[in-house]
Amino acid sequence: MKLTPWQELTRELHQPAPTKIILFVADGLGGLPLEPDGKTELETARTPNLDHLAAQGVTGLSQPVGPGITPGSGPGHMALFGYDPIANEIGRGVLEALGIDFPLERSDVAARGNFCTVDEAGRVVDRRAGRIPTEKCIELCRLLQENVRVDEAEVFVAPVREHRFVLVIRGENLGDHVSDTDPQRTGAEPLDPIAEDPASERTAQIVARFVAQAKELLKDHHPANMLLLRGFSKHPDLPTMTEIYGLHAVALAVYPMYRGLAKLVGMRVANAGKSLADQVAALKREWEQGDFFFIHYKYTDSTGEDGDFRAKVQRIEEVDAVIPEIMALNPDVFIFTGDHSTPSLLRSHSWHPVPVLLVAKSCRPDEVREFGERACARGGLGLIPACQLLPLALAHAGRLRKFGA
Repeated sequence: MKLTPWQELTRELHQPAPTKIILFVADGLGGLPLEPDGKTELETARTPNLDHLAAQGVTGLSQPVGPGITPGSGPGHMALFGYDPIANEIGRGVLEALGIDFPLERSDVAARGNFCTVDEAGRVVDRRAGRIPTEKCIELCRLLQENVRVDEAEVFVAPVREHRFVLVIRGENLGDHVSDTDPQRTGAEPLDPIAEDPASERTAQIVARFVAQAKELLKDHHPANMLLLRGFSKHPDLPTMTEIYGLHAVALAVYPMYRGLAKLVGMRVANAGKSLADQVAALKREWEQGDFFFIHYKYTDSTGEDGDFRAKVQRIEEVDAVIPEIMALNPDVFIFTGDHSTPSLLRSHSWHPVPVLLVAKSCRPDEVREFGERACARGGLGLIPACQLLPLALAHAGRLRKFGA
């Protein structure tokens, strides 16, 4: 894919420096009040450490894609990694496949799968099948892998985590422009896979045969008695963060999709364990091995999608508690934000801008003294496109030369 003019300029201006940058992404961080005069989840949470950093640094609101556009996790993270999310749209299937180290070939088509629950009429009543345990997902993937047969291509079904799996189709003349079978809401039947261009007709036919066989195999496996597919995609060619920004980036992510995103842009994916404490320990262990560190925390998003306001508040407080341990490493630049908003009121991703905090010795502090949506709306960064945060971090880290005479 081609670089944007902004990336071309940054590639020309970046310079080496003995500085370190941390990007902490609390997935789905932004929220909404439950009542008109109430507070958001972030404003409700006790966050003394983030409030302290807000008083030291500069705050604002980040726009992942554009006004009114609700981003998926892929576009939200691509923007935070300094890529235009519209020019570099990446399908969810590829990200999940890379995240579990599936040996994806350039001609393969991958899709993200959810095991789901349907009622007797075939309508989706739970898009995540009650978040079945990973062990059950492994069992069901094995059932499909061993029993589904599609003569026109090889089909691989690989477990990811909980209700998530990856479907990979391997064969000749496969296009990846196929519509999702996931209706993205309950009360609706799974959709038929539709080719969106002539080159993808064969792929859509293969997917339809796979789904028909899977439906029969899963019908007695309540709550995971059906599946949904989305994000059909092939492996794209992207310039790496090292090529564009001169960074040796390390990813500390637990969930496979975010590990896949990191690999896609050339990050080295470290063993981050299974918990936030493990991630912080891995950060300390990897500190001398890189100059940019991406930490991803999932549960601020999943609690929002579950509509659990109180649980999201608790998860935010868990994150706040580890901030002093991270800051003890004395990063030259620390950015804290989310890839999108996931208000528990809506039980889904939303278009609302995301609070962002930047701390560096060279930053220009604003008047904000607490970290929350209303406070950050008054911050010195203003409303900033998410894809501009990384160049801003580079500047504060002394990694960009002057432009022009």
